Amino acid sequence: MTFIYSNDHKRYHTWNYFLRERFGGKVFKVPIDGGFDCPNRDGTVAKGGCTFCSVSGSGDMIIAPTDPLPEQFVKEVDAMHQKWPSAQQFLIYFQNFTNTHAPVEIIKERYEQVIHQPGVVGLCIGTRPDCLPEETIDYLAEINEQMYVLVELGLQTTYEETSDRINRAHTYACYVDAVERLRKRNIEVCVHLINGLPGETPEMMVENVRRVVKDTDIQGMKLHLMHLIKNTKMIQDYENGTLKLMDKDTYVKTICDQLELIPPEIVIQRVTGDAPWDSLIGPMWSRQKWEVLNAIDEELVRRDSYQGKYNAREENYHA
Repeated sequence: MTFIYSNDHKRYHTWNYFLRERFGGKVFKVPIDGGFDCPNRDGTVAKGGCTFCSVSGSGDMIIAPTDPLPEQFVKEVDAMHQKWPSAQQFLIYFQNFTNTHAPVEIIKERYEQVIHQPGVVGLCIGTRPDCLPEETIDYLAEINEQMYVLVELGLQTTYEETSDRINRAHTYACYVDAVERLRKRNIEVCVHLINGLPGETPEMMVENVRRVVKDTDIQGMKLHLMHLIKNTKMIQDYENGTLKLMDKDTYVKTICDQLELIPPEIVIQRVTGDAPWDSLIGPMWSRQKWEVLNAIDEELVRRDSYQGKYNAREENYHA
């Protein structure tokens, strides 16, 4: 079969397809460490951070996180050119920690250092739903009139009991409100969910997707595997048996079940994730990323299925 939002035999709406259609060619995401903290670490809402979070706040892959922001951009692009010499279009990605957790004047000063660099066509911002006051959204709306803006909201789960267990320190209602306020300003939103959190069954993971699809007007989604990382508080859950690492077959099946509920126009930025090899405790099968991606493709073919087959937004959808 040919999926409507694919030109490379995928049965889901890939980020690569979306970018090529929107910008007329390949676009590269340039990760930047903006020097922001997290309200869940500095005491604003809690301390200690999410139990799965590493000391770098998901910025383990950034090449030179302590360099000035323009230098970070240059080094990241130079590294990309080693593999893709013709790379010309870039999205600035403020990736780690909470990149709207500061007064808007500071946010503006940091963003403006890199969003006007050569070849930059857009801005992606990793943040939390409880760090989006109206003045910040106003500023993002201004940038959105000049270039593509995508706000990536870390939600991870819709279940309050799981959120409490991982010390997320915000509610699902807070996330729903943040998406509504962003969409009123025509700012696109990508939600992050983690499969394999302590206490969650595959059925709950599928329900996470059903809820965000039905409750919020999102344009993108990242589905992550729960990676257990050294020196994180999540290790306590693993040692006391409340965290069971997912096996590959269960993960692949769960991803396909989730994809079937997601409307086809929603861009799937990720169906698994990367973790630093030297700090990964498990699941170790996740290191073979292409095998996981191929297994997802194969399972969709086996099912004769695709993204949106059981679209949770359709009137005839039955839970």
